[in-house]
Amino acid sequence: MRHSTTATSASPVAIKLDAADRLRLQSLAEIRQRKPHYLMNEAIRQYLDREEEREKFKQHALNSWREYRETGLHLTGDEATQWLQSWGTDNAQIPPECHE
Repeated sequence: MRHSTTATSASPVAIKLDAADRLRLQSLAEIRQRKPHYLMNEAIRQYLDREEEREKFKQHALNSWREYRETGLHLTGDEATQWLQSWGTDNAQIPPECHE
């Protein structure tokens, strides 16, 4: 999930890099014909996107676990596997019903 920013909303942030990482960044920037600043911005955006998705996945898993504890409804691994293996075949199955 990308958040758009405008030039007026951007503000500087300092980051300390050790000499080895700074050299790696500079080298990669030269290879890619980009500024180190661009690569750092892109790395931070990708990290934030990935971590936001990870948090959504974690919250979904926790909600699913809470719902299972409250209701006891579930599918077995075999039931889910059989259904998933039918996808894209002439014998595609409807999703199985959850049960206790």
